[in-house]
Amino acid sequence: MKSLFVAAWAFLAAFVMPATAQTPPNVLVVGQIAEPKSLDPATVTAVNDFRILMNLYDGLVRYKDGTLEVEPSLATDWQISDDGLVYTFNLRRGVKFHDGAAFDAEAVEFNFKRMLDENHPYHDTGPFPLSFFFSTITEVEALGRDRVRFTLSEPYAPFLSNLAYPTGLIVSPGSVKEHRADFGRNPSGTGAFRFGEWASNSKVVLERNDAYWGGAPPLEAVVFRPITDGNTRVAEMLSGGIDVMVEIPPDNVKQFDGNGYRLHEQAGPHVWFLILNAKSGPFADKRVRQAVNYAIDKEKLVDNVLQGTAEVAAGPTPPAFAWAYNEALEPYPYDPDKARALIRAAGHDGAELTFYVTEGGSGMLDPVAMGAAIQADLVKVGLKVRIETYEWNTFLGKVNPGLEGKADMAEMAWMTNDPDTLPYLALRTDAWPDKKGFNSGYYSNPEVDALLEAARTSTDQSERARLYKEMQTLVHEDAPWAFIANWKQNAATRDSVRDFKLQPSFYLLLHGVSKR
Repeated sequence: MKSLFVAAWAFLAAFVMPATAQTPPNVLVVGQIAEPKSLDPATVTAVNDFRILMNLYDGLVRYKDGTLEVEPSLATDWQISDDGLVYTFNLRRGVKFHDGAAFDAEAVEFNFKRMLDENHPYHDTGPFPLSFFFSTITEVEALGRDRVRFTLSEPYAPFLSNLAYPTGLIVSPGSVKEHRADFGRNPSGTGAFRFGEWASNSKVVLERNDAYWGGAPPLEAVVFRPITDGNTRVAEMLSGGIDVMVEIPPDNVKQFDGNGYRLHEQAGPHVWFLILNAKSGPFADKRVRQAVNYAIDKEKLVDNVLQGTAEVAAGPTPPAFAWAYNEALEPYPYDPDKARALIRAAGHDGAELTFYVTEGGSGMLDPVAMGAAIQADLVKVGLKVRIETYEWNTFLGKVNPGLEGKADMAEMAWMTNDPDTLPYLALRTDAWPDKKGFNSGYYSNPEVDALLEAARTSTDQSERARLYKEMQTLVHEDAPWAFIANWKQNAATRDSVRDFKLQPSFYLLLHGVSKR
């Protein structure tokens, strides 16, 4: 197989794509929106990276095809104690990591201790790991070779769902020990594809895992190419340089509905918003935060910039979580007069604002055009807005540590697996950046904190729903964010690509995909 890759990629590296270009046979080339930060599940936070990881690794459980319901994966089944504090998993036998080591209960124990124990010799998970997902774990124990037990500090309703999230993917302990901090560029999992090559700013190559426990995939390889600029991604698709394009620029969506292409769309739990610095500067005043929500013409953004590929957001919880979504909330209406009045009342007419915008990234919805349109709307109500634009990973490095002293607002998007995830990680007081959370705007409301804590420990879904809906009402009023849009994800494939489908999780699952 190695000779095929050498020939195929020498061909692509030297080739200037004409209209008749073709990708190598039985190799799927995916046009991504950014370079991955890492291929270590413990260190990354972006869906852009998750799309690669889900093909390299497996978790104990996974989301059932087309749903956010949990089903077995590396665990065949599990038992939950009556008090909701103990989860015991029976593991799939005979599974091997890509480096040849056996998958077993000790490997599972290693993964979670590495993630959660700051004194673990291989605890190197970056400054903002999503280990928050597993903060209720007090103990993980290998019970022989094929059973593992988790003990929680309190009942935690999203626990199984979080195990299906990329943060719960299982890596090879042997490869972590060998590569240490460089494991993210030398990954080893149990997934349908194994790591082949990572050429920075060019491609990540995954090769077929012929020994995959779920059956070898039809494709010989998958190549993820980072193509940040949307117009360039479109040109590559039209010229034959890629087989799959994720996050089609809104102006080009109809172009890929037929005529040798297939358009794929899938609603999911997504929210695109602006983080507002609620700790210092003009946005420390709730009236100014509310004013921004009134000042932005979100309907115009959705209709003109996003070409109808999204809906206006009303609050922090996406409507895809139907059971927990507060349908009584209405989006802030476009009311520039009210915005001006609130800004004047707060004494911030003519305030100068720094606005972080990214060139492209995880579910960011045409961020440069969106940023420019938002800037224009805010100027109309008397605010002076200066945009600073950054590449995605640089952008995250500026936003995640917090906006205080740097910026007043920043674009952001999240795709989540449970209504607990986004508000718990990005709206709680204990999720401020100095506590390794993602509350980069330093919002704090003790009532919201209490509601979120109560909702995640309740095992009664109707009670969880009531608590989340009450939380949404408070957050809508406090306006720590400007609530912009809920996106319907999309992708285009060439007609030669078979059995491709989008998932509500926003991941790309390529095990069953083939090329004609």
